[in-house]
Amino acid sequence: MLDIHNYGSSSESDSEADEATKKVITKAQTTDAVAHLKPIDPALSIAKSLAVCSAPEVVPMNAVDVSRTIDPTVKEVAYNPKFEELYAPVKGPENPNLTQQMRAPRNTLSGYVEKAHINAFEFENQRRTFHTYGYALDPSVDEVADGQGFVGRLYFPGFVGDLQSAYNDDGKTVFESPKPKKKRKQDKNDNPEDIDGFVGPWGKYQDEQSIARPNDREKAELEEILAKRHRRNRIVEDKPLEEKSVLHIKDAYDYQGRSYLHAPHDLGINLRSTSAPNKCFLPKSHIHTWTGHTKGISSIRWFPQTAHLLLSGSMDCRVKLWEVFGERRCIRTFSGHRQAIKDIAWNNKGTKFLSASYDRYIKMWDAETGEVISRFTARKMPFCVKFHPDNNKQHLFVAGTSDKKIICWDTRSGDIVQEYDRHLGAVNTITFVDENRRFVTTSDDKSMRIWEWDIPVDMKYIADPTMHSMPAVTLAPNGKWLACQSLDNKIVIFSALYRFKMNRKKTFSGHMVSGYACQLDFSPDMSYLVSGDGDGKCYIWDWKTTKMYKKWQAHEGVCISAMWHPHEASKVVTAGWDGLIKYWD
Repeated sequence: MLDIHNYGSSSESDSEADEATKKVITKAQTTDAVAHLKPIDPALSIAKSLAVCSAPEVVPMNAVDVSRTIDPTVKEVAYNPKFEELYAPVKGPENPNLTQQMRAPRNTLSGYVEKAHINAFEFENQRRTFHTYGYALDPSVDEVADGQGFVGRLYFPGFVGDLQSAYNDDGKTVFESPKPKKKRKQDKNDNPEDIDGFVGPWGKYQDEQSIARPNDREKAELEEILAKRHRRNRIVEDKPLEEKSVLHIKDAYDYQGRSYLHAPHDLGINLRSTSAPNKCFLPKSHIHTWTGHTKGISSIRWFPQTAHLLLSGSMDCRVKLWEVFGERRCIRTFSGHRQAIKDIAWNNKGTKFLSASYDRYIKMWDAETGEVISRFTARKMPFCVKFHPDNNKQHLFVAGTSDKKIICWDTRSGDIVQEYDRHLGAVNTITFVDENRRFVTTSDDKSMRIWEWDIPVDMKYIADPTMHSMPAVTLAPNGKWLACQSLDNKIVIFSALYRFKMNRKKTFSGHMVSGYACQLDFSPDMSYLVSGDGDGKCYIWDWKTTKMYKKWQAHEGVCISAMWHPHEASKVVTAGWDGLIKYWD
């Protein structure tokens, strides 16, 4: 603001003042563009009279360099920055709560990755060397300095791993020839003129012994090992055991001369009926116990069709025949095996039965006279045995053995007529299906195979990683389903026709059978499924809903078998390793 003292001055004085002001402004514009940033010069008279500049000079954009900053989190830059701007240090407020690890620079989520050049051949060379010899070059050491060499025998600079091997091999890799090994000296005679002494490349080594005889101590040890091996593989050829049977009843024949194999007519039940009861019911009470076996029972079988007799095989090497109705007596005892009975099987008429034992013999008995008709052996343990169900093939029976085979014998000649050898483990069960045209076998190899009769190649092989061994299999009364006792404490169901596919919707569980071949059975009307378990309990499930209906303590120890009577609506027989056979109603 101008300080004017002469308010009444003429126009001349005003024009002079304007000219002076214009000269000062013109002089100020000729100075440097950044003169407004310098301190005010008190020498200028205009500066004394100006207190506020309402319109300062603006510096042009190209007149001075303006520093720009780049956000380090930005992925794209819209201009071409200079090197100093692009790599300028990061500035700004710092988070005081960051740890040292969080402050460290990183270009990945887990840390900072530096680019490095790796020779593919050298990497593969060192990898193979490490896996072959146990040592490799240390990747953290760029180069071994001259004069370092070895320090002792356990430190090799520049190597990691087995340093002793690196020292012995001079750090050779798999692509380099290692240190040559010392060769044994060999007697040589390459002179072809020396006919008697010529050895050529077949000369013996100087320290080689032509005959190596064991000393007395080694000889005794070898003889003991060979004796044990011979005893283990030797099959004892003893004299045949005296086979006999004991009749325990006096009235073996009735007034018409009929034996105990004839089914009675005066029971109020039609035992010769081919139809099942209309409705089956759950057993509620224990009505009878058959005692007589001194050891555990391994298998029980109903008399064919009528089920008025019960056959049992035991670990006391005996087979017993029991009455089911009337006085429920023990009728006859069959003795003829040296070891425990594994399985028993009736023929269709019930006049003969087979007994398979751990003494490697299968014997066919006459059920009425108690005599042995034939003996069969394949030098292997039979685990299951069964007659062919067709009436015109009753002279044939099959047995699953411990050497993974299913062997078919002809009882007329006593010869083996067919072998089915495809399993990878001992054969546990044989079940005829599809009107006896096929049969199903299970084995310790956790598989199921379906065979056409008399064709030694399996037509279907069923195996799944989730499957377990199934040592007991039962065919449903309608012939459509196979119930298999699986060793994962379940009962699994397979279709017995066409595809033989597992029905995954029907699985019965709740019992404990792991490690035991507990036999299971259907009720005659297919309403229920009954099975024993390893704790001596008996379980009954509903067939349609797979719901467990009942369980009770049947035996002390393992309840190895449970069967429903084919003509009684509510009667079940169980057998256990306590040597007892119990009847439930």
